[in-house]
Formats: sequence, structure tokens, C-alpha cells
Amino acid sequence: MKLEKNYNKAFILLTSLFFMWGLITVLVDSLVPRLKEVFELTYFQAGLVQFAFFIAYGLISIPAGGLLQKIGYKSGIILGLIIMGFGCLLFYDAAEFRLFGLFMFGYFVLASGMTILQVAANPYVTVLGDEKTASFRLNLSQAFNSLGTTIAPAIGAIFILSDNIKTTLEIKQLDTTAKESYFATEAAAVQIPFVVLSVSLVLLALVVKFVDLPQLLNKVGNASYTKVLQNKKLRMGALAIFLYVGAEVAIGSYLVNYFLEMNIAQTIRNSQIMSNIARFIHQSNLDSIDDKGIVGAFVMFFWFGAMLGRFLGSYLTIRFKPQKVLTYFSIFAILCVLISIMTGGFVSMWFILAVGLFNSIMFPTIFSIAIDGLGDLKPNGSGVLCTAIAGGAFIPPIFGFLTDLSGFKTAFLLIIFCYSFILYFSKKVESL
Repeated sequence: MKLEKNYNKAFILLTSLFFMWGLITVLVDSLVPRLKEVFELTYFQAGLVQFAFFIAYGLISIPAGGLLQKIGYKSGIILGLIIMGFGCLLFYDAAEFRLFGLFMFGYFVLASGMTILQVAANPYVTVLGDEKTASFRLNLSQAFNSLGTTIAPAIGAIFILSDNIKTTLEIKQLDTTAKESYFATEAAAVQIPFVVLSVSLVLLALVVKFVDLPQLLNKVGNASYTKVLQNKKLRMGALAIFLYVGAEVAIGSYLVNYFLEMNIAQTIRNSQIMSNIARFIHQSNLDSIDDKGIVGAFVMFFWFGAMLGRFLGSYLTIRFKPQKVLTYFSIFAILCVLISIMTGGFVSMWFILAVGLFNSIMFPTIFSIAIDGLGDLKPNGSGVLCTAIAGGAFIPPIFGFLTDLSGFKTAFLLIIFCYSFILYFSKKVESL
């Protein structure tokens, strides 16, 4: 399947943006178990980290649609990248002074810039060619998003999770010199990756500035949000995205803690094949790696599955109806979570990681189905659907609360509910 020649450059550029926000989103997941230990948080409190990140989608998406109407998609993309770069820089001071509130604010700023990109890029990709192949294009772009999410856990495991975190009591027992040395090491573990990302985002903004983008999706009515919300398929799609993003973020955020609770790290150390995989990722002897770093290395397989699934999905959604593909992927996701709940050890670990494969096509397929046929209202439909990404702000804290209350196995029932609605949406949409 080929894109129109004039749109190739725009498609490649937008796909690079998908890669960057995938990388950054999952790198944030790596900070969750670290911040939990540094600030001695409960699972519920740790879930609030994702709340600060994803609530930006709920607050910024619709205003971002209005902003894009005024300044245009190109300027909006540049602004979004610069805001993301500033958000990454905030992690420098947050890590330097160990300020949890500043971390939370940094997450919000970072996600605000990312929201502007999402509102612009998702519908933009769908119109870079025939509407019938919109799911193909969006799945293909999202596949490169998944390439970023696949690389991120390895970066997080190596740079953010590999060393031991001291408790408040242990820190108090250190002398002044040792304490300053420890804080400097802790800060650098977070600062280096995010400073590099900040510079990369600013450079990418400069690239966008000098690339011509086709003038598409420029007709946006002032009262169109009221009109677009009358579309039942869009409303159901928004709820499906809310639950999908919430489920994916909850799984991704707590995988490390889930594996630690099952003592998977020790099981990995005792397995020659698995320990060799962990050693290959870290390029280091496992004796010097903390348990978080060992299990964190395997989180990349969750996102690697999503990447493979999106490349596969870009093919499947051409051969078959997108809603049919969504139906089967939803069923398999539910089955994987159920098996993980009912088993333990490597079986439980690999089946929950396999959910990433079946997550893969959900966002782009739901998105393209939900805005299909909206015409000039697509930017507004995109604003509504990107607002629903705020599911990543609400589902993880609820998941964390259920984990504090009854353990991970019970909390995963919430995830099954999320995928069950997506299954319902995939069946219902055929009649809409």
C-alpha cells in the first residue's frame, strides 16, 4: 500500500513524532517504581504519577483543537515539541532537589505538549490518502510509536532502575559526604536521559520548521464540538479509548511491581536462558543489578509485542474489516489477563506481557473507526478522542488502590472490564 507521492515526506515526519512520544510515555513508566521507593509511596500514590501525566489530555485536548485552528498544524506541532522539551528539563531540578511536586508538574507540562501533538498528528495521518486505508496508515505510524515504547523500558532499566534505592532511614544514617554523593547519583540517573530527550525534541522542532506540510484539515467550525458529540459512534469510541489507555498504562506502570511481588527476579536469576536475556539487555553481570532492573528489562517485551502487533495490524486492517480485527484482539487480551491471574511464575509473566501484542491495534483502530465519516469535523472528533486519553490518569490510581486493598490478582479484574467494553464496542459499531 503506497501513500500519495506528495504526502510521503509529511507521513515520515509525523511518524517520527509518533516514535518520540512513544519513547517518552513509557520512559515515564520506568520512573514510577523508582519514585515509589525514593518517596516511599503506596501503590495508589504511585498511580498519581500517571494521573499528573494523563490528566493533561483531559484538560488540554479540546483547547488544543482551538489552538490549532488559530495557529495551524505546523506551528502547533512545533509548539508541542518545545513544551515537551521544557517539561523534560523540569525533571533536572526535580531530581536535583528531590521534589515530588515538581516531578508531578513536569509530567503535566510534558504531557501538555504531547497532547497538542496527538490532537494534530492522529487525524492528520488518517487523511494523508484514501479514507478506506486510514486504519492502515494510523496503525503503521503507531507501529513506530511502539518502536519507541519498546526501546524505552531497556533505557529505563539501564539508566533509571538498575541501582539500589535507599530508604529514608538509610539515608539519615549516611554522613554528609556520603549523602551528597548518593543524592548526586540519584539525580543523574533521572537527569541524563531527560536532558538528552529535551535536546532531541528541540532539534526535531527545528526540523519541522523547515519542512513543508500539506494544508489539510483546516476547516473547523466554531460550534462543531456540540455537533460532533451527537455522533454515537464517536462517543462510544471515546469511552473505548478512555478504558484502553487506562488499561495499558495501568499494566505498563505496575509490571515491575507485579513481577517483584511474584519474586520473578529470583526466578530469572535461576534460569540460564532468562538470565542471559537480562544480561544481554543490561550488558552487565546480574549480581550488580537490582531486582527492579532485572524485571524491568523484560517490560520491553510488553511494548515489543505492541510494535509487532501494529505492523501486523497495518496488514490485517487492509485484509479484514478493522472492527473484526479489534474483536479478536480484545478477546485474546482478556484471555491473556485471565491466564496471568490464574497462574504464577514465568507463565503468569509471559501472558501478561503478551497483552501488549493484542493492545497493539486498539488505539489506532478505535480512533480511525470513531472519526470515520466525520469529514471536516475530524479535528474536533480528534480533540474529543484525545481528551479520552485521560483514562491513563484515572484507571492506574484505581488499579493501585485495588492492589493496596486486595493485591494485583484482584486489581487485574478492572483491566478485564476495560477490554470487555472494547470488545462490546467492536461488535456494536457494526450496527452504527
